[in-house]
Amino acid sequence: MRTNTLKEKLAAGQVTYGVISPTTDPVICEYAGWGGLDFYIMDAEHGALGISDTAHMIRACESAGITPLARINTLDEKMILQYFDAGCMGVMMPGTNTAEDCEKLVSFVKYYPEGRRGLGPVRSADYMAGKMQQAAYLDFSNAQTLVFPMIETLACIDNLSEMVQVAGVDGFILGPRDLALSMGFTDGPNHDAVKAVINKAIAVVTGAGKIFGTVAANAAQAKELSDKGVTLLLNSVQGLLGAGIKGFVQNDTT
Repeated sequence: MRTNTLKEKLAAGQVTYGVISPTTDPVICEYAGWGGLDFYIMDAEHGALGISDTAHMIRACESAGITPLARINTLDEKMILQYFDAGCMGVMMPGTNTAEDCEKLVSFVKYYPEGRRGLGPVRSADYMAGKMQQAAYLDFSNAQTLVFPMIETLACIDNLSEMVQVAGVDGFILGPRDLALSMGFTDGPNHDAVKAVINKAIAVVTGAGKIFGTVAANAAQAKELSDKGVTLLLNSVQGLLGAGIKGFVQNDTT
């Protein structure tokens, strides 16, 4: 377990930038880190990622100075345990719609007394062979890990005022496309009704002193969101690559 530089920046009120990617290639993690991004989210919900893939990607993130997070595909105690044992430093958890879901998530991520995560001689604990004593490691790990339930449904919006009160939740990450689908819009989130719900969510989360994160399609949108108090801004690897390609060939007249 290393110091979570992303958590330090967020605690200082800094705006942070990162990517989410379904790829299994550690080289992409290195590109993102050496390129100056703050965090890399391994997408194990929509990507075909396994725990062995994750361990190699986390090593690449560590070498490039970027904080490794994961979107895990289900609120499962043992699956979450494996990601964090491999060295993951935070979770972006889909399917969290109630305060009870948030409480479960925190308990799966944190060691006693904040949670019930099992302890073993694993990578995140330096295989219990490092210089840090067990009690110190437990406290350090609890202080470094990040817990981000996702906002993707109207049910979550309805319960958000209770969810933000759950101890151990650092903040929330909103998925605009799934939220729009939950509201009946099949063509994306660019609707006034969706934007109004997103603004409401930002106000509730930041008003409770929690971190708010969501997708920024471009620099202009990132600026607009950060002006509203959003400090965790993400794009996808494929989105950034696609935008770069379009910019590169924009003068093509063929």
